Amino acid sequence: MRTLAAAAALAVALIPGTALAAPVNPGADNADLIAISAGDDGALSVHLRDAAGAVREPAGLVLGPGGGLATTVPDDPHYAFLGAPGRAVWSLSAGGSRFPAMDTTGVRDGGAISLRLDSVDGPGGFAAYTVSPWGAPTVLLDSDGPAATTLKPGGRVQNVAWTFDTSGVYRLGFTAGQDGRTTSAVYTVEVPTIGDPAGAGRSVGVPRMPAAKGLPSTTAADATAADATAGAVAANAAGTVISDGHVDMGPQLDGGVWRIRLKDDATNPPAWRELSDVVLKVTDKARIAVPAGGGYAFLGAAGSQVHLLPQTQQAGIVWPGWNTQHSSVTSALRGDVTWSLKGVDGPGAFALFLTSSFGTPQVLFDSTRPMPQKLAIPLNTHAHGNWAFTRPGLYRLSVEMSATTTAGTAVTDTRTLTVAVGDATDPAAGLAAGPSSGSPGGSPGGSPGGASGGSGALAFTGTSVLSIVAAGLALVVAGFGAIALGRRRTEALPPN
Repeated sequence: MRTLAAAAALAVALIPGTALAAPVNPGADNADLIAISAGDDGALSVHLRDAAGAVREPAGLVLGPGGGLATTVPDDPHYAFLGAPGRAVWSLSAGGSRFPAMDTTGVRDGGAISLRLDSVDGPGGFAAYTVSPWGAPTVLLDSDGPAATTLKPGGRVQNVAWTFDTSGVYRLGFTAGQDGRTTSAVYTVEVPTIGDPAGAGRSVGVPRMPAAKGLPSTTAADATAADATAGAVAANAAGTVISDGHVDMGPQLDGGVWRIRLKDDATNPPAWRELSDVVLKVTDKARIAVPAGGGYAFLGAAGSQVHLLPQTQQAGIVWPGWNTQHSSVTSALRGDVTWSLKGVDGPGAFALFLTSSFGTPQVLFDSTRPMPQKLAIPLNTHAHGNWAFTRPGLYRLSVEMSATTTAGTAVTDTRTLTVAVGDATDPAAGLAAGPSSGSPGGSPGGSPGGASGGSGALAFTGTSVLSIVAAGLALVVAGFGAIALGRRRTEALPPN
């Protein structure tokens, strides 16, 4: 396949006056790999929306071979669709907070949207799948299995993985259809060498997360989704209780003063609130059982109940993230923002973790381990993870964010994020606690962190956001692709 591509390129280059355009690789991290929209005339189109929000036509793009994650199929029956345990495979994205998505927010009405995998022209198998918070995959498209899936108009399927089992160049043909109208597109993916078991488990070409891509970047589709799902907010004289919708914790330089605030997307434009004026309410809709297996033992015994705010947005559950995207921050800082968890006061343990494209959790913070724990966050980052609380009750997380300005001044601020977990927990108790501690912008020390309560201290895992992404972590919503291993597919797939 590469020989044919090279010959075609040479033929074009020999035509007088013809410029040979290099293929564009927009990168898969945080992109909407398949974005389906309807024009004013009702016609459907399929395109790729990159992490910066730029819309690109699939023709002329080549995804890979840089980035992604080379690893082996885990010894887990849920991943048998990828092949035998230990088999080398490659995922287009390293996963975690960098997972791409599929987007239909450009189609506002009408019936269900079908997405069909028409053909896979390449040396091996391909599949797409999502991964649940507990690492269980759901297959959407598979060159050796289901060739079609159904999407809802105006929605997003997040944490999507495209996985391949053999090195080489692939051309993937897709057709999207709705109410009798269809459109098709072909994507080209170059898969690096993945057959060397010694290379399994390491990311390919991702030694450090690019600052512009950080953790999941905010795209136009994200903003649209946020506007469409305004959160449940109860405001009173004492403060604001948020139990649904999208919020982000992040720093601002406000008149030269460095402060941690909470960005609340329930309003348009979003409101930046003081942490001391907000309580996040986690209802029992977020209650879930810890799965079997040692990978999630940090949350307790299998079958025990925890409250989990998942990395992927779910209706009726508050969706907290973190970001370093405020213009006052991106324009005035150099280097990363360091997020430190200094203490946790609450009735149980708290953990923040991501899930890889192959089901393995990676813990960012864990209150059963020593404090403080630190996370390096590049500028222009927007990210979400899984926030887990092992017992109902009121939690106070002492958080610090520090950075260095372009003038070389160290700035730091420490605040308390209050979370009321469980239907029976009154969030008013969190608002009655008074303002959280904090230090003025530019002061190097900051104020003391909150007490380390019954949950103990969170461990510094020694892993920055960058290496977490390279390790490949993810969380999920709707099923996602798996690899169809073991046989070459150059023919059109049979009807579903």
